[in-house]
Amino acid sequence: MAKYHSPTSQQQQQQQQQQQPQGKIRCAHLLVKHNQSRRPSSWRESEITRTKQEALTTLQGFEQRIKSGSISLGELALTESDCSSARKRGDLGYFGRGDMQKEFEDAAFALKPGEISGIVDTASGLHLIERLE
Repeated sequence: MAKYHSPTSQQQQQQQQQQQPQGKIRCAHLLVKHNQSRRPSSWRESEITRTKQEALTTLQGFEQRIKSGSISLGELALTESDCSSARKRGDLGYFGRGDMQKEFEDAAFALKPGEISGIVDTASGLHLIERLE
């Protein structure tokens, strides 16, 4: 009968590195669209009419709640994000350079795991990004 050996921390690190594709990171985000967004509709609203300034004010409020520790980005994304990733707590999975819009990608790759960006403006709308891995 074979004995089960629990993996050492070195083995666990190697397994994690094998799971994370080379040169890729994993992020979650909270997206607030506005009437100038590339596609001003979402799973939440068929037609988004809020202005960019209203979207900014909304996202700033979310940012304050996250920074205060009263709620996580993932918890807020479940109900407030205009991206279909909301059902996965905003998790976008792994992506590499060239996979996302440049502004989003630059902000995401500048983060360390566990960090959350400031507000990022892209053609899709306004985002808060959390680097997961």
